[in-house]
Amino acid sequence: MRTSLQRYARSRGLWLMLLVAPVGARYMISDESGGGLAIAIGDHLPVLTSPVLGIWLGIIVSTLLLPVGYIYLRANVTRRQPWQVEEVSPGSRRAIMLGRFGADVAVLLGFLTALNLAGWVLGWMLVSGPYNPWQITLALWMVAAPALIGLAALRQVFDARPLLRRGWGDLLFVVLWMASIIMPASMQGQPPSLAVSMADFTGFYAPMVAGSPHRDDNFTIGGVDVKPGRVKLDAMAGLAAPGYAPSRALWIVLSVLAVLLAAQVYRPHQAVAQQRGPGRLTRWLDPGAPPPAQMDAPPARLQSLPFVRLAWAEARLIGAGRIFKVLALAAALAGLVPDYRHAGSPAALLLLAFALSAHAGRCEARRLLGLTGTAALGPMHRRIAFVLAGTGWAIALALPAALATVQAAPLALGAITGFAAALVAIGLASLTSSGFAARVVLLIGWYVYLST
Repeated sequence: MRTSLQRYARSRGLWLMLLVAPVGARYMISDESGGGLAIAIGDHLPVLTSPVLGIWLGIIVSTLLLPVGYIYLRANVTRRQPWQVEEVSPGSRRAIMLGRFGADVAVLLGFLTALNLAGWVLGWMLVSGPYNPWQITLALWMVAAPALIGLAALRQVFDARPLLRRGWGDLLFVVLWMASIIMPASMQGQPPSLAVSMADFTGFYAPMVAGSPHRDDNFTIGGVDVKPGRVKLDAMAGLAAPGYAPSRALWIVLSVLAVLLAAQVYRPHQAVAQQRGPGRLTRWLDPGAPPPAQMDAPPARLQSLPFVRLAWAEARLIGAGRIFKVLALAAALAGLVPDYRHAGSPAALLLLAFALSAHAGRCEARRLLGLTGTAALGPMHRRIAFVLAGTGWAIALALPAALATVQAAPLALGAITGFAAALVAIGLASLTSSGFAARVVLLIGWYVYLST
């Protein structure tokens, strides 16, 4: 754990995150003008007492900011595990994973501490009624701390198996994150209890229902148009709801048990040469060996329209592989469904979320940038070509829907979504030198696009 914390301390991302927490806290709090993120009861904001402020900040952390924490944990300096050194270590795998889990928890709770200090300052400026910093702390930590500890445990669970160390783990996280937010909706109408609170990993159901007037479960979290006037939320009664506090403690215990289980099923990292041979599906999808070089070929000449050829090359690399072509055909056929906005367009965007983030991560690798910088067209030209190629793929996938409906609307929608997805993918990949953050952001954006 000490080694992992030392590696965290040398990371600029840690100090940036700790600085961003107090600065961004103010913009999390909504007001009647519509700014910030709202927690509304019956389309009315609650009276901002000290415990309500703590619950407000805690709910935002445990719901909307979990993907940010996941991206940070999966992309920080402690992710590197050279198999030549660590996988032959005589140390206990259980001790190693518990140590990393402890370091992740310490960093996430450090972020929560910085947010807590910012909440004290905000409470001193904004709270209505008696100012009680300890009520802010209690509410914030009861809601957000178990969710952050569970997030750190999930990171260790995903690292235990090769299948979850990359894209499949990112997809599973997005599914679990969406489920954690949607799950409390299935409990509407039920009084708070231990069973109900255990279904609420993010910890917002009981404080909102038990503390609201008349046990009202008509509440909204996120962007919402609020009506004038505020309602009184008895936040302390919500925190003292039956089964709520035990459920938060039980989630912490389950997080530790999940790490211990992950240590038992851990599969070591292996060099590519030591992994098993390709399976039947992999062999079928393999494009095969490249054609032999033509030894007497004439020297290459300067090509006409080099930027157009660069954009074409980017399009080929985005759509490389047989599996992409099969899925692209399926996504294009999905556009024949009458409701293209909620069928064909999300199918195409989901495919492009993986294809664009994968290629962006490859071409923005740090060591490759030095090589591409020597080409006739530099990295910025290639990034523009990448955006154009991604937009072109989205338009191509929307073409069957446009032909079937004899309308240009599917093409326009494909162009807008493809341009936005490609711009996000290459922008985040260029900042992080990896396609990981872009993939998670695109998957979350895809969910928002699908559900609106």
